[in-house]
Amino acid sequence: MSHAQTLRLPDNASLFTRLRVAGQCLKGLKQDPTNPTYGQTFNLSLNGNVYAALVQQLQRSEEGRRLLSKRPSLSARELDLAALERLPEGTLGHEFARYYRDNKISPFETTLELKNDVDFLSKRYRETHDLQHVLTGYATDVMGEMELQAYILGNLGLRTTMFVLLNSTLGQLKAPQSGIERSEYLRRVWAAYRRGRASPQFLDFWFEEHWETPVATLRARLCAPAKA
Repeated sequence: MSHAQTLRLPDNASLFTRLRVAGQCLKGLKQDPTNPTYGQTFNLSLNGNVYAALVQQLQRSEEGRRLLSKRPSLSARELDLAALERLPEGTLGHEFARYYRDNKISPFETTLELKNDVDFLSKRYRETHDLQHVLTGYATDVMGEMELQAYILGNLGLRTTMFVLLNSTLGQLKAPQSGIERSEYLRRVWAAYRRGRASPQFLDFWFEEHWETPVATLRARLCAPAKA
């Protein structure tokens, strides 16, 4: 049995335990960057308290309670990308399926048991990452990924996004890797953060019910305008 299979975040873990588990995940990710268990556990270990607060917020609305009760899934096994790509161009379903094809990647698949609403929101966040690329328009290159991380930090306040941004920004300031000047990098990251702050939170949105809706319509509803 691999270390990833035995890695576990206890219920109601203390800050010390969460940091310890996060450190173990980081070590694992250096050796196996695409391992889903390391990525999911790292996300949950640092963001558990944030998700718990979001659960309380969702429980105060009818739509939020429906989401927590039904627990819709965007995992790979639930998606028929071929059918979605047959939808008209410009619709969420078509553009979402084309995103995977163009980037030669596959949808997220969880390997963790969902024990509670916090686990569900952790899973939901990871499943909607690629949808956020489609809706915000941020690319999947280094700059685009950091813009999306900044957007989500502003929108949800997830600690993992702050960690990724700090690590990337320090590296970018030391030795630019994305072909973008340091000042341009910082300006775009800050603009994305402010855009996320100004946008409605997206975790309670039922994307599954809007595959035939134009991306432009959803972008106007869920994302504040991008500012230069």
